[in-house]
Amino acid sequence: MNTLQITVVGAGVMGKGIAYSCAVSGHKVYLNDKNEEVLAKSKSDIEELLNSSFEKGFLQKDVYENAKENLKFETDLTVAAKDADLVIEAVLEKMDLKISIFQQLDKICKPEAILATNTSTMSPTEIGAQTSRPDKVVAMHFFNPVHKMKLVEVIRGLETSDETVQVAKDVSTSLNKQAVEVNEFPGFVTSRMNCLIGNEAMNLLMEGVASAEDIDKAMKLGLNHPMGPLELADLVGLDTRLRNMEYLYQTLGEKYRPCPLLIKYVKAGRLGKKSGSGFYDYN
Repeated sequence: MNTLQITVVGAGVMGKGIAYSCAVSGHKVYLNDKNEEVLAKSKSDIEELLNSSFEKGFLQKDVYENAKENLKFETDLTVAAKDADLVIEAVLEKMDLKISIFQQLDKICKPEAILATNTSTMSPTEIGAQTSRPDKVVAMHFFNPVHKMKLVEVIRGLETSDETVQVAKDVSTSLNKQAVEVNEFPGFVTSRMNCLIGNEAMNLLMEGVASAEDIDKAMKLGLNHPMGPLELADLVGLDTRLRNMEYLYQTLGEKYRPCPLLIKYVKAGRLGKKSGSGFYDYN
């Protein structure tokens, strides 16, 4: 597909991964975050990944150099988004925060721009309804780490147009990923399944059925999962997983009630890999 101007809003783990993948695929990218320290850290991390990928031969010289030229980092949302063909929001899984950003983008972006939310559970219909362009609002659920994971869930809201869905699929293909189209329902496909598996693994640990290591080993060797569910929860972030579980519990009912051990760990600040400890110790 043609080169697009893409703006990624939110420079956390997912945002910087999406920005990197878009840049190495030839798109022009603004990475936006109002927090200067977060943006500076993401800039450093992306440059380190670019350099490492080039040195190891994963990126050709022309791709490496173009990616560095394609990337810009900006704290002002208006500057970052006013010329965007596609905006991908990648902030915390908080509906009021997402809606606030989409209302701002609706005023800033050109009328034909598509607005996508990178969410694992939340409703593009609800988000799109707060804008003047619900037909151009879609969810694109990327997976962590973005530069390695090959799937993008493209979630169609009630008013999302066929054209918008196709653009989201085409962009996913341009990033060397495969898209699956999903009709909106809480949790989509992967999060509904993954949250259930992870929550049951936490219950097993809490009940003393097996250690974290043996639960994960059983899932990897017995069911051919590439990562154990507790390892994965630590990677995602236990606070993020808890927000997802709370949303699914609210919308889908009792079977998604968060494990008490997950709640306890989050209260204790054991958030997984990013905090240094979760179900495993990373210090």
